[in-house]
Amino acid sequence: MEQVFTFTHPVEVCKKMQGIITTPTGYDPEKETLPVIVFLHGAGERGSNIEDVKVHGIPKYFTKDPDYKGLRAITLSPQCPNGMVWNQLPYPLMTWIRAAMAHVGAKEDHVAITGISMGGFGTWEMLMTFPKFFCCGAPICGGGMSWRTDALKGKRIRAFHGLDDTVVPFSYSQQMVNAARAYGADVTLTAFDHVDHDSWTPTYETTDIIEWLVRH
Repeated sequence: MEQVFTFTHPVEVCKKMQGIITTPTGYDPEKETLPVIVFLHGAGERGSNIEDVKVHGIPKYFTKDPDYKGLRAITLSPQCPNGMVWNQLPYPLMTWIRAAMAHVGAKEDHVAITGISMGGFGTWEMLMTFPKFFCCGAPICGGGMSWRTDALKGKRIRAFHGLDDTVVPFSYSQQMVNAARAYGADVTLTAFDHVDHDSWTPTYETTDIIEWLVRH
């Protein structure tokens, strides 16, 4: 089942945020507790047209098939407003995530996060800002403030990046992974040879990362 969920936030920085929620067939919050995957899209999907959120990644697969790969999981895919980036919105975004979870009766004991490009930066940001909330994460072709990775000690993270990325250099992920590892994070980096910016397609379609996010 797919829902478009709009939540009005009382903070001036982001008065309103909408997004897509998917739940698997037969989901009943009274009978089962399911893992949650939060997906943060890239810069090209910002705005007010919710259909844009379905172009790449998790919502692309789960809106077509809410039982994708036989997984029983809830997916939350918010949409970033025009003119903003995810790194500006960690607290409004967290408010939206909590509200969306309450809307479908999801529990907070297993919430994973992943994102691409701008959403890869946002994934690192959310993991560092709310390390106790997210059980694991998978930033793709992102980056961030490596000096803040001390917050990631013990956190399970799998990062992905194309070696030939001309939009977000591979070194951005390498720097974050090296710093997080030095602070004790359980982190790996997968480098795709001969892949430019679109490293999310091989990540989601040729690795077990979606199953990993659900399992962990």
